[in-house]
Amino acid sequence: METLYFKGTPCHTGGNVPVAGETAPDFTLTAADLSEVKLSDYRGKRVVLNIFPSLDTAVCAASVRRFNKEAADFDNTVVICISMDLPFAMSRFCTTEGLQRVVTASAFRSPAFAKDYGVELVDGPLKGLLARAVLIVDEDGKVVYSDLVNEITNEPDYAGAVYVLKRDVK
Repeated sequence: METLYFKGTPCHTGGNVPVAGETAPDFTLTAADLSEVKLSDYRGKRVVLNIFPSLDTAVCAASVRRFNKEAADFDNTVVICISMDLPFAMSRFCTTEGLQRVVTASAFRSPAFAKDYGVELVDGPLKGLLARAVLIVDEDGKVVYSDLVNEITNEPDYAGAVYVLKRDVK
């Protein structure tokens, strides 16, 4: 269980976020067209997991825009943006914003994802949504970067994620 904050109020996750060196758990999420999005489908690529509560908040929307611009520029790298938002809402957001370099994946029917990645908010105002976190998984399925954002209303550490992507170019 991790403690983090929403506007200064403590809240908790139902587990622990995977850390560098661990094998990233596989998952099955839902794409905009209702097909499956699996981590294992991207084996051999570096995968940025941009996890957040909802695209209906300014900070979450900003993180998707920023990763569309930043991390998607790296070769052999895919950015998967994950929330509990419905796949249709995620698709509509990306279409409206002109974002074509990220993959959206809804966890709305995948409770195992939130548990396996330790990002399920189990109390507080956002109970039932996902905490804000960024993980980078290497080509072999190992976590090489893990950042659970301490204050949910803050943006993630983009510079830290980009640094790891630059450092780990093979």
